[in-house]
Amino acid sequence: MEKNATFWNKAAARYSKSPVKDMEAYAYTLERTKEYLNTDMAGYEFGCGTGSTAIELAPHLGHLTATDFSTNMIEIAQEKARTAEIETLDFRVETLVDIANVHPRYDVVMGFNILHLFHDIEHNLAIAHGLLNSGGLLITKTPCLKGSLILALLRPILTLGRWIGKIPYVDFLTTTELEKMVIDQGFEIIETGDYPKSPPSHFIVARKP
Repeated sequence: MEKNATFWNKAAARYSKSPVKDMEAYAYTLERTKEYLNTDMAGYEFGCGTGSTAIELAPHLGHLTATDFSTNMIEIAQEKARTAEIETLDFRVETLVDIANVHPRYDVVMGFNILHLFHDIEHNLAIAHGLLNSGGLLITKTPCLKGSLILALLRPILTLGRWIGKIPYVDFLTTTELEKMVIDQGFEIIETGDYPKSPPSHFIVARKP
């Protein structure tokens, strides 16, 4: 965790200025997500980075708390929020593990392009489940990299880069493995999609019964 935080703190300024690689897929993900939101809902986003997605989604919720473990990422996000003048959005330096014992409740918990960066995806999904009211929604999108030939060839390089602090931890998953993890933590999956399709960045909407 500490190594990852150091990596993302160093990368924050560059990351904030990087253009979205697939704007069409990103826009469609936002479109599908907004279909499930309304201004009576309280939302929580984990791994929000520099806040661009949170700023897009906050006007569609009653309130959104968006968090990341990178202090530098959150500082940039807070500045963006001040510029956008969104009063229903709160950025905090925090992880799901930090909030697990506080027991707040939300109507929707979201995490985009983040689950594959966790060492223990199942544990974090369990925490997300615990944060939700009954009937609440988990909305995520996760790159599922297992099975890609190019990425398989690069895996040793990624592993070495991770150990020397140049690359963050990355878990290689299939879409089937990811969906099983979500179901195993007590969720009912109600929508899936791949945006983009190759390599699949797997969109999941799941409900807590």
